[in-house]
Amino acid sequence: MNTSWIDKFKGLSRLPDDIRTALVAGSQIVTVPAGTQVFAPGQTADNLLLLLDGTVRVQQKSDTGREVFLYRVHAGESCVLTTACMLAFEDYSADGIAETDVTAVAIPRKTFDDLAAKSPIFREFIFTAYSRRITDLFTLIDDIVFQRMDVRLAARLLELANADNVVRATHAFLGTELGTAREVISRTLSEFQRRGWIEQSRGEVRLTGREGLERMVKSAGAEV
Repeated sequence: MNTSWIDKFKGLSRLPDDIRTALVAGSQIVTVPAGTQVFAPGQTADNLLLLLDGTVRVQQKSDTGREVFLYRVHAGESCVLTTACMLAFEDYSADGIAETDVTAVAIPRKTFDDLAAKSPIFREFIFTAYSRRITDLFTLIDDIVFQRMDVRLAARLLELANADNVVRATHAFLGTELGTAREVISRTLSEFQRRGWIEQSRGEVRLTGREGLERMVKSAGAEV
């Protein structure tokens, strides 16, 4: 029985052989194509997903239809919302979307409950990831309430840019990422372009003055 995937997750590599065997036997590897809705509000959390490859975007929609980005789950991580729902026996309250093709380990509730009861190491893995993500969410709230929008947008552009310094995203997408209106994003990007920091085309932002964006973020004490 191949248990090698367990070592991709910090905190699980210390599991003893019997628990590793039980974890592999009681779970399965699944693949999800890009664009798939992994979970939705009102759905029951039946499986904890540990990502082996790809990215899942978690976002929430308000009563007015406005979407707010919460966090991303990357390879080597688990989804804290799923963890919270499984621990509290509650339904999802947000959407999870596969941003890329995703390969993950699905751990069903029975295996999750059994290992959480039996293994201190597995419990530590669950609650460490939970604690870390809760801290991230408090940081997000702090950013939304107190951080200037131009600084937040500059930081997000630097974060999302690929190796060619290109961000493939619409103004609406960036608005969702930062919890603001598309019009606010458009105005701020226009100012960045005026300063020579970016160039815009349809669905794409090219960072032509990355140093200027980095100076703005650094001067505000923000992190990328």
